[in-house]
Amino acid sequence: MANRATPIFEAQEQALAYRDLKVLVTGADGFIGSHLVELLVKEGAKVTALACYNSFDAYGWLDDLPGALRDELVLRRGDVRDPAFMRSVMRGQDTVFHLAALIAIPHSYVAAQSYVETNVIGTLNVLEAARDFGVRRMIHTSTSEVYGSAQTMPITEEHPLQGQSPYSASKIGADMMAEAFARSFELPVAILRPFNTFGPRQSERAVIPSVLRQMLDPACETIEVGDTSTVRDFTFVGDTARAFLALGMAPAISFGQPYNAGNGSAVSVGELLDIATELTGCSKPVRHAPARMRPDKSEVRALLADSSRLTASTGWRPATNLQEGLLHTIAWWRDRLGRSLIRKQSGFMI
Repeated sequence: MANRATPIFEAQEQALAYRDLKVLVTGADGFIGSHLVELLVKEGAKVTALACYNSFDAYGWLDDLPGALRDELVLRRGDVRDPAFMRSVMRGQDTVFHLAALIAIPHSYVAAQSYVETNVIGTLNVLEAARDFGVRRMIHTSTSEVYGSAQTMPITEEHPLQGQSPYSASKIGADMMAEAFARSFELPVAILRPFNTFGPRQSERAVIPSVLRQMLDPACETIEVGDTSTVRDFTFVGDTARAFLALGMAPAISFGQPYNAGNGSAVSVGELLDIATELTGCSKPVRHAPARMRPDKSEVRALLADSSRLTASTGWRPATNLQEGLLHTIAWWRDRLGRSLIRKQSGFMI
């Protein structure tokens, strides 16, 4: 497992380095994946974007990208659980960003096996294919959920791992598999561990899009929330995407090791509600909904990132604070809800 000096890698060098590089992004159809793909194309990479196969002729959030940018992609549908498919899509790639995963924590309580199959076995298939075809670097996506409730804050990469949900347990397993491939086979794989990422295109499984949609949607009379006492480090998706690019190209990182990527500032969900209320001008009442609560022993009480290892190794720092990120996200939701209303009105008139 590599353990090297860590000079800062300047953004200009990074942009030049990605030009014409062949890059595979798994989970490209998802929230963070689509933003990462967009950034890679803008930096000149030749991107193969892998979306989970479906019968709707859809590529997830990639379908929302501007047409000219989408035309630059090689679009593939498949499943990381299929080792033969992963070998076929891995051939000829220089760099791999592995984001494909099942991520909805509530569903993991009722379908734990599917999380193991996708998140652990799927990651194994990606690692095996990357090893077989000699990729120059692979970045595996972890999550701050692997830390469970913080025992010390801010959380460094040395914090104990705690499987407080089947989802987090499956991601711990995937992280350990990535570490094992670095140690056992000298695979150049590093682990990026984003904290709570938010921004445009995020599904309502997460608290920020759920709250904002309810605040802005005229069809909602109240705002339903779960536990508002939990504390989170919310990081804007543009900063998370830049963290992937930084780790994917920095010349001296430690393979097999995790790197936290967080904003370094934590707020409670209750405080988040107050900020969002002020930014949206919403006056709807807030209602606590039991269905939005996690089991008591499974709830992660607090997360706050120490990202100094990533900063020291790559020069990455978050550029967008919570309020700025919320304003971007509110604008996206206003536009999305407005277009939805127009479609409904058009259908009514027809």
